[in-house]
Order: sequence, then structure tokens, then C-alpha cells
Amino acid sequence: MEAEGGNESAGAPGIRTALEFAYVNSLIIGGVPMGRGPRVRSESGIYHVILRGANRQEIFHDDQDCDRFLTTVLRYKMSASAKVYAWCLMGNHVHLLIKEGQEDISSTMKRAGISFVRYYNDKYDATGHLFQDRFRSEPIETDGSLLRVTRYIHQNPVKAGLVHMACDWQWSSCSGYYYDVAYPENLLDSDYVLDKYGKDRDAARWQFIEFNENANDDEFLDNDDNVRKRLSDEEARREIVKFIGERNITQVKGLPKTERDQILRRVKEIPGVSQRQAARILGIPPSLIFKA
Repeated sequence: MEAEGGNESAGAPGIRTALEFAYVNSLIIGGVPMGRGPRVRSESGIYHVILRGANRQEIFHDDQDCDRFLTTVLRYKMSASAKVYAWCLMGNHVHLLIKEGQEDISSTMKRAGISFVRYYNDKYDATGHLFQDRFRSEPIETDGSLLRVTRYIHQNPVKAGLVHMACDWQWSSCSGYYYDVAYPENLLDSDYVLDKYGKDRDAARWQFIEFNENANDDEFLDNDDNVRKRLSDEEARREIVKFIGERNITQVKGLPKTERDQILRRVKEIPGVSQRQAARILGIPPSLIFKA
């Protein structure tokens, strides 16, 4: 793990650019963006949290990005003495089920978000907002809601058509419940959820698996966070052609930067098309579309 410079708990926490400062302002507790009401407080301290990429852009481009996000969450979970009951990393958004610890949830998420944005911008030579507005959250107050939202989080890749079973998705907490093996170590606090099924751990695990795999129509927050099933390259090519209008695909990479970036920003919003896939089809380096 790379060492992080600066004091992230006081003042302007390690902020190096005006753009980062603007990002922090969008997350700071009490700083409510226009059109968004105050965050609903949870009596239990447990929240279902969603982080979404700005303009639905991808947040994770490879396994290293996923790994870094989870180890970042672990760092701030430990420093705040919080609990993490479930997670799922999708291409352009994240679901977390967290119980706040010694600080409120907004402070923990703010610090984790700043750290990951710094890593992302350094790696991809990017600037500007990575996440869309502040994170979204809803309080989880009952055992029934706790179990259903855990299932909802784990089934995100299934409902998106990316895997057949929840446990097949590498970047979720599902395997930690099924096989008692979750990465990174110490991130998942599964006992609290499994205890809802009784103290016999083996019996509780089987009951959890049965419940977790059941088909359902549960919705938490709203259901537009699910990504569409990933399009094939041929399907993606057809969608991109619709978005670029009269131009030929091969012409995009030679356009002036301002015009090219305008097109690339539109392409990034096409449901089911990954940014790496779009870059491959357009014949441009992935970094150009990441930064557009």
C-alpha cells in the first residue's frame, strides 16, 4: 500500500488542487448541494451507500483499481472503528453496507473518496470530478431490511446479466459469506448478518446462501444504478455510430481536442459500453477517453 501524505483529518485534508477542493466540498458533511436535501440519519447507524461515477463514467478500469478502492475503504473503516457488512464494485458505481463508527458516515466516506480520487487522478493523469455529486445513502433500520439490502447488493451483477450466481462476481463480499474467504482480509464483518440466522455458523451460512440466491424484485434507493448487460463489440460499435452522427469512426481520433472530447463524453454515457471497449473501437488510447 502506498503511503498517503498529509493530514486527512484536519483543515483542507491533503488537497492539492482547486479541482480536488471542489470535489471535497461536494462531500463535506453539512455542505448540501443544490436540489439535494439533508442526509437522512440512521438510528441504527447502518447505511446502504452508493457511489456513482460522474456522468456514469467507469470508476474501475482494472483489478488494481478495485483492489485499491477496497483497501482504501478498509483503511478508513479501521481508523473510524466502523463495520462493513457488504459491498459490490460495478464498473461505474459502488454499493456499500456500512455501520458508522466513531465518526459519522459522511466523514468516513469523504476521507475514503478523497484518497481514491487522488490515486485515480495520479494513475490516469486525470483531473476533475470522478464521483457524481456526494454519495447517496439510505438508513437501514430493521433486520429484514438488513438482509434484503445485503442480497440486493450481492445480486447487482446477476441482475445486470454479468454473472449467473452472485458468488461468481469477484468484486463483492458474497464469497466472504459463502466460503468465509473475503478480500481484503478484515474488511467484511459478516458475523452481525449471519447471527440473524442463529448462532450455529454452518446452519446460518446455508440459510444465508439460500436467501441470498432467491430471485426477488427488491429495490433500494432506486434501480437505475444497475448497469445494462455489457454489449458485444459489434453492438457497441453500432451504438457509437449512432452517437457520433455523420462522422466515420476512424475520424474521431484525428479531431481537434475540444471537438473530440465532446464526442468522447457522449460515448461514455452509452449504457452497456465500457470505456476501454469504446477506446478499442475508436482506435484511441484509453487515457484519452478516461480524461475527456
